[in-house]
Amino acid sequence: MIPANVLPELKYVGNEKKKLTLHLFFQIMGKIRMCFTPRKNHWWYITLYVNEKGFTTGPVPVEDGFGSFSITLNILENRVEVFKSTGETRSFRLEKNLSVADFYNYLVSTLKEIDVHVKINGRPYDLNIDRPFSEIEDIQHYSKKYAMAFWKSFLWVSAVFKEFSGRFYGKTCPVHVYWHSMDLAVTRFSGKKAPPMPEDARISDKDAYSHECISFGFWAGDDNVQEPAFYSYTFPSPEGLDNQPLEPKEANWVMNNGTPMAILTYGDLLEKDNPRKALLQFLESAYQAGASLADWDIEEFKVPPLNEL
Repeated sequence: MIPANVLPELKYVGNEKKKLTLHLFFQIMGKIRMCFTPRKNHWWYITLYVNEKGFTTGPVPVEDGFGSFSITLNILENRVEVFKSTGETRSFRLEKNLSVADFYNYLVSTLKEIDVHVKINGRPYDLNIDRPFSEIEDIQHYSKKYAMAFWKSFLWVSAVFKEFSGRFYGKTCPVHVYWHSMDLAVTRFSGKKAPPMPEDARISDKDAYSHECISFGFWAGDDNVQEPAFYSYTFPSPEGLDNQPLEPKEANWVMNNGTPMAILTYGDLLEKDNPRKALLQFLESAYQAGASLADWDIEEFKVPPLNEL
């Protein structure tokens, strides 16, 4: 067990299959939530959340509206838990090398036992896997050790993101996990509409970027950035963004799909005497860089003291 007050090491290289297995578990949970939950702006209704046990859908309304259920990937106790507001509970073990197909089939049948009937698009999203979840038997690399490090890091980052989120008085999304890309994110909005995206843009992008925003996130690495890292980008991206200063000194700008993205690696953060302070510096400097160049009303978005309300 990783001590509660110590940030864990979290490696991408060498853990690619373990991360992919967990990613596919997340996609199954997220697609089930999306199947039942009413639409909300910018896809906020499909996300997962970090909690004191692991990762959860939060309450999902049932079809008749008289109640809800939730699915929790309980990393601490190594099982999947399903709770329904009627008081019914079910669970199954997260066994070592549990396949994606087993996870999907166990979860769907478990939900059926409590009268929750799942009808989803059963194929993974944006992972270059052209098979339904129910047939993915070769991806079976669930690791409790990796999942524990993943969850502990995301739990800590979630708390820092929530602190940072509370410093902004405009529209802000919850701190949540987007399961399609498996990143923890929080986004600030200026309140102004963004220019229309091209007609052939994905509908997911059109809804996500309907308004000006500055987004901040954390992900556990991928084939392009092969280590966990924090990021921030401004949409639409103002000219000269990549010339703006960032903190701490290890942070830098990289080009991502033709626009600048601020990056601070998790490894660099672990080297800091005060990781929380360093992460808050990174988030604030990235916000100031984008907001100042995009002509946001920075003063108006500062949170007033309670005695001024």
